[in-house]
Amino acid sequence: MGIYIHIPFCKQACHYCDFHFSTSLKKKQNLVDALCKELVLRKGELPGEVQTIYFGGGTPSLLNGAELEQIFKTIRSNYNISEDPEITLEANPDDMSEELMEELANSSINRLSIGVQSFFEEDLKLMNRAHNANEATDCIKTARKYFDNLSIDLIYGIPKMSNERWLQNLQIALELDIPHISCYALTVEPKTALKNFIEKGIIPPVEDEVAQEHHKLLVEMTNEAGFDNYEFSNFGKPGFYSKNNMAYWQGKPYLGIGPSAHSYDGNRRTWNVANNAKYMKEITLGELPLERETLSNKDKYNEYVMTRLRTMWGVSLDEVENTFGKKYLEYLLQQADEHLCENRLILEKDHLKVTSEGKFLSDGIASDLFLIELGS
Repeated sequence: MGIYIHIPFCKQACHYCDFHFSTSLKKKQNLVDALCKELVLRKGELPGEVQTIYFGGGTPSLLNGAELEQIFKTIRSNYNISEDPEITLEANPDDMSEELMEELANSSINRLSIGVQSFFEEDLKLMNRAHNANEATDCIKTARKYFDNLSIDLIYGIPKMSNERWLQNLQIALELDIPHISCYALTVEPKTALKNFIEKGIIPPVEDEVAQEHHKLLVEMTNEAGFDNYEFSNFGKPGFYSKNNMAYWQGKPYLGIGPSAHSYDGNRRTWNVANNAKYMKEITLGELPLERETLSNKDKYNEYVMTRLRTMWGVSLDEVENTFGKKYLEYLLQQADEHLCENRLILEKDHLKVTSEGKFLSDGIASDLFLIELGS
């Protein structure tokens, strides 16, 4: 099992972000206290050892050493942790002084994920990132002194980002000798500043064709550099795949702690209220501020197809038949036929995988394979 801990604080709002966060840090300690209480309330909810702990957000690097240790102490006291867990902290370059980096390296944290997004000033300003380009490279160089297991986030498909600038972003990352890179296409979410600016003509629209070309260049360049594209957005050198990410895509159970955090036990999904004040109030009263959804067999099949098709391992035909039954397998192959003929999918050793031509379209292909209704 894994534990995801949502830290809902940021210094400032990025223009593209629709995650749950607050820019007020006044209640940070109260929130940490509530996180710890939720961890206690939910101990025993999922069986097995804790293999991964992931601090996401928001901006987890806003936590200080004492706050992190308070959370770790709570986990150690209430959960069975494996001998070699992967413990990741998301960090922003502007937070990461060398003193903090050293403090983190001496804590239980053994993996850093740094939110770079771009090494170019104009991109960072467009996205309203709190750091500048020099801080990004300096942060990574310092992090390399303290962490072997290091990842960065990059965003492509940014308005006015040429192929050349995207390739330069990747080249800088490769020259910095980073073993894992997560890359995401810029998406325009409702109720974000980015959407508002595009509608007013302040920022040019995001173009799918540009993002698709950037993704193609990304796959080619990272492959040449020895990275495996083990999941659509994730590129790792052997031995540096994110165990946390792989657990999500392989359907393993995880516990989501904090406001807006989601959990999954194999049969049911739960999610906490996306409101810091309500979350803290209910947790203080000993109540869990969450909603629940029990997944049907059809839901589980659709999620299986969606998640596995995004990975380099693909959809196992044997697993579909053994888990869901022969009718599901027949339906899957029927729906996949057109994509196989058009070389967007390929059957390889009983696994259905997307080809290079189909990779950027994998979510759309998966939706074609989804089950709407299956007759008896």
